[in-house]
Amino acid sequence: MYVEDRISNFPDHIRCHILSFLPIHESVRTSILSTKWRNLFASISTVDFDTYLLRGLTERNIIDSFKNFVDRLLKFPDQLSLDCFRLRADGIASWNDGYHDFDVSGWICGAVCRGVKEIDLYLDNFCHTLPALLFTCHSLRTLTLVAKDSKIFKVPSEVCLRNLKTLCITNSVLVGDSLNRLISNCHVLEDLTFDECSVVNARDINIQIPSLKSLFLDFFFSIGDSNYVVVINAPNLVYFRYDSVIVKGYNLSNMKSLEKAEICIWFGSSNYETSAIHLFQGICNVRSLRLTIHEVIPLTSRFPILHNLIEFEFLGKEIWLVEFLHCAPNLKTLTVLLQDVAGTRWNIDAPSCLSFHLKKIEISDYTTDMIEIVHYLLDNSMVLEKLIIRVNAMNATRASKARNQLLPLLKSSKKDLIVIL
Repeated sequence: MYVEDRISNFPDHIRCHILSFLPIHESVRTSILSTKWRNLFASISTVDFDTYLLRGLTERNIIDSFKNFVDRLLKFPDQLSLDCFRLRADGIASWNDGYHDFDVSGWICGAVCRGVKEIDLYLDNFCHTLPALLFTCHSLRTLTLVAKDSKIFKVPSEVCLRNLKTLCITNSVLVGDSLNRLISNCHVLEDLTFDECSVVNARDINIQIPSLKSLFLDFFFSIGDSNYVVVINAPNLVYFRYDSVIVKGYNLSNMKSLEKAEICIWFGSSNYETSAIHLFQGICNVRSLRLTIHEVIPLTSRFPILHNLIEFEFLGKEIWLVEFLHCAPNLKTLTVLLQDVAGTRWNIDAPSCLSFHLKKIEISDYTTDMIEIVHYLLDNSMVLEKLIIRVNAMNATRASKARNQLLPLLKSSKKDLIVIL
């Protein structure tokens, strides 16, 4: 029975779009279907290479054929523009072993010359410098770089990424001046991420981008490398995530649009308590906050009042929770995961949020020594509608003991107020 081949009769641009959803080796295989498909794969708009294709290959001619194929695909001068170029190169240093010469920088330049809009690079143990052409690519909208076990990430003296909207750099060592040069030349950036990166030789990290909407800073440091200032001026910032040791100083201004923040901090020095206060002053307009504090240091300064805060998730020491409840007068939802209970006296004056606004409280990983906290919250929460207590992280014996401890509260409380999970 004759079956009509309708797909082969589609226009070239539609068939290219179909091929863009296939792994590159599957796209190449379509060239044997008919003359209409013979060279169509070379015109696909998404090029996605994963070095798993090379795993298990030992014959030199096969590996060279793959390298030559990629060279031809990316370096044809008459090819259509690229929407996306992805390269996942695990163990890239082992490729160039004296027999093979994989021109990864040339591949990146080839994508740039084809007007690529998105570049996604995973370069494991990459020992070369990224091509300067990458940092002057006017067509680029999204740049994602993971440089695991690679050398210091260097930015050339000339940078102009005037249309870049998303920048994500992971597992990289960044030099302060080089980092600031990159940031300052991305004028329309909306999403900026530095994930599990380290910073060296920095006096400041300067982020002043009016268009920025999302910012994620996850930095780790060796001892002594936190002696610098973080400067942020982002009037349209909606989401801010910061995961780092407290540094020398913070200058966070003009963040009136901030809706949600996730702050995870620890202290390398007790001298930086004032810096921590400045960090929270910078995000004082936030409406939803997830806060993790790993250590406790003596508090000599009060935290700023977070008038707009209505959702608060806290992970840390009991003493910091007490402090923050007094700084959130309009809080409506509270989620708590305490690292330990230090025996704080809960006969303190009730924060105003408990009396007027707090409607839902959730205590995760409950332990029996938190019973005083539960009593305090129930006694002082005037508008509370639901208290959720999670004991499911315990073993069966401890969970049973916790439920028996909470049972009298469950019986004496309003109907359906307390939920034990």
